[in-house]
Amino acid sequence: MKKLNKITKILVVFLLVFLLTGCTKQLVVEKTGDNGKKTKTVVKYEKGKNATGQTLTKNILCKPTNNELVNIYNENGVNTDKLVDCKSFTPSVKKSDGLWDVVFIKPLAWILLKLGYLVKNFGLAVIIAGLIIRLILYPVTKKSAMQSENLKKAQPELQKLEKKYANKADDQQAMMQKSQEMMAIYKKYNISLFSGCIMAFIQLPLFVAFLEAINRTPAIFEGSFFGLQLGTTPWFAIAQGKIWYIIIPIIVFVVTFFSLKNSGTQMQTQDTANPTMGSTKMMMNMMIIIITISSFQLSTAIGLYWITSSLFTVIQNLLVVRSGNSARIKK
Repeated sequence: MKKLNKITKILVVFLLVFLLTGCTKQLVVEKTGDNGKKTKTVVKYEKGKNATGQTLTKNILCKPTNNELVNIYNENGVNTDKLVDCKSFTPSVKKSDGLWDVVFIKPLAWILLKLGYLVKNFGLAVIIAGLIIRLILYPVTKKSAMQSENLKKAQPELQKLEKKYANKADDQQAMMQKSQEMMAIYKKYNISLFSGCIMAFIQLPLFVAFLEAINRTPAIFEGSFFGLQLGTTPWFAIAQGKIWYIIIPIIVFVVTFFSLKNSGTQMQTQDTANPTMGSTKMMMNMMIIIITISSFQLSTAIGLYWITSSLFTVIQNLLVVRSGNSARIKK
């Protein structure tokens, strides 16, 4: 357990280092009021024929083709003439670049652009890129998904263990013995507490990388997918009367529910006969609600990535369960 906590702390520090060594810079305009006080306002693309409602980024990677966007950037201190066309963008390294930019953002933006121009649609490029990354990570994430099945097999023995030590919570020696017996059960069923957390550590930096790569690449957020503007947030579109954008948050809710359902089952099984089980279920429900609400304020493009990634998780979990059932039948 101590080893697990130590590894977890190392991973958290590692992720924070990457996240803090480079980030998207919002396009901000400074205005002076009648009282002489200066205020800073974030620039949003809320006016114009092709307005998306998104918050614009200052450090975009290539030149916009939308004249409305070009004018907004030029008026707010970003000389778009100095930027390369998105078709010619390459992940070059600059002195001002952080490690996060060099390792994640620029390579990912380049891949999305190449795929987009190849398949002639950037929404489809986001989906393909999401699938490719998940396929590459499949051997790792499969181990995480298998923990739920292994925990189900171990559940009867874990329940017996809980009953055995039910009235010995104040006995330190008994609790140490319980911990040793529990570790023996985990070893017997090949259960790794750490591998069950792997996807959580992987998902966050991937999501942030996609979010920043999309927000900093005009060719992507200027594009569309089945009539949905990739840079538009569902909330902004619905406010403009484009009700059909509600489909993105609805699908996000459905796939998130089913993808987290397996994780919730895993955590609850791990907490067998534990009074905090109800709080675990509540936490999972809160995560689903927060992610769904957030999808209203995030661009359609990042919504497509989340849907792709979560749907992959659902299918992966189904395959793991099916292979587990097949193995039991053969036995």
